[in-house]
Amino acid sequence: MQNISQKLITIILEFKEKLSLISDEEASIKLNPKKWSKKEILGHLIDSACNNQQKFVRMMNETELHFMGYRQDEWVASQNYNAAYWPELIDLWATFNLHIAHIMANVNPAVLENVIYIDDEGPSTLAYIMKDYPEHLKHHLKQIFPLEPGLENSFENVYRA
Repeated sequence: MQNISQKLITIILEFKEKLSLISDEEASIKLNPKKWSKKEILGHLIDSACNNQQKFVRMMNETELHFMGYRQDEWVASQNYNAAYWPELIDLWATFNLHIAHIMANVNPAVLENVIYIDDEGPSTLAYIMKDYPEHLKHHLKQIFPLEPGLENSFENVYRA
C-alpha cells in the first residue's frame, strides 16, 4: 500500500495549497440549494476520513467486519460545515488524510484480504477500500475544481459510506 499512501500524500499536499486560495466567502456559496458548497464537500471528505479510519483499523484486526453505513447528507447538515472557518476545515482535512496515508503505509500485507460488509452489502477487501479511498477523494475534489487536470478517477460507489 506504499504506492497508494504516496498517491494520497501527493493529492493532499497539492490540493491543500489550491484549497487555501479559495476565500471563506466563496467556499460557502451554494450554487444549487440541493448541492453542497465547497465547505460542505470538504466536510464530507473529513467525515469520509473519519469513517474510513474506523474501517481500516478495525479491518486490520478482524477478518470479517460488519459496519454500519452513514447518511452523508445528514452528517454534513448536522455539522453545519458552511458555518465553519474555511482554513480550519482545510487543515483538519489535510491532517486527517495524512494520518490515513500513514495507516496505509503501515498496514500489514497479511490483512489486506480481510473483508467488510457495509449495511450487509459486500464483501469488499481492505485492499480494495484502501485503493478506492484516493479515488473517492479525487471524485469530490473534482466537484470543487472541475477544470483541474489530474483529478480523473475510477471511483464507483459500490458500497454505502
